[in-house]
Amino acid sequence: MAKKTLLILAFTSLFIGLAAADWNILDQKWRKARRNSLKNYCESWRINVELNNIREFEVVPQECVDYIKKYMISSQYKADSERAIEEVTLYLSSCCPFESDGKDAWIFDVDDTLISTIPYFKKHGFGGEKVNSTSLEAWMKERKAPALDHTLKLFHEIKDRGVKIFLISSRRETLRSPTVDNLINVGCHGWTSLILRSLDDEYMHVQQYKSQVRKRLVDQGYRIWGIIGDQWSSLKGQPDAKRTFKLPNSIYYLS
Repeated sequence: MAKKTLLILAFTSLFIGLAAADWNILDQKWRKARRNSLKNYCESWRINVELNNIREFEVVPQECVDYIKKYMISSQYKADSERAIEEVTLYLSSCCPFESDGKDAWIFDVDDTLISTIPYFKKHGFGGEKVNSTSLEAWMKERKAPALDHTLKLFHEIKDRGVKIFLISSRRETLRSPTVDNLINVGCHGWTSLILRSLDDEYMHVQQYKSQVRKRLVDQGYRIWGIIGDQWSSLKGQPDAKRTFKLPNSIYYLS
């Protein structure tokens, strides 16, 4: 009887052990499948932001914050940005019969186009928190935003062709001094004009404000050959340019 009991206990232990092993394997497979599913979802979310299908979001979905962070500090973000700049260079090689009348123009955005806000967002949730304008502007006043080297190189290439460069930013006019200092400190100089938001247009949508600025330039006789920016609001609206080029940015949305 004792021998039979021992055999039963042994088989039971073996069964439980196998079942536990199977459960662990299934659990690991489930966790891996869940991670892959979440990664696919977050990658899809990011791509649809870039395609302008997802608009006017206030925060990055919490489950995707880590994925957006990894992308924005990754070699892939750098490669995507550099690829966009290559397309600008290709366009410039044959696009534009520049004239010598001083009316050929190109528009650059500032934040996350010429200089980067990533150091700020590293400390503020990488899009998982609503943007605190007071905190962000305090950081901008420190004049420490690093250059985006690939765009800065393009800036100088276009300037050296004799094209007038206009920097149109959604920053407020009160930030002019730190913005100028920051740009000069990273080697961005020689633009024709830096245009910031005045009290009159502070409450406009960014797209409307930037469209109005472009209209003023066109009314002054400028030919806008291109615009480069990281937000759709910098590129859309009338009058438009001959070509527009968007840099990647999934952290925030300016409408």
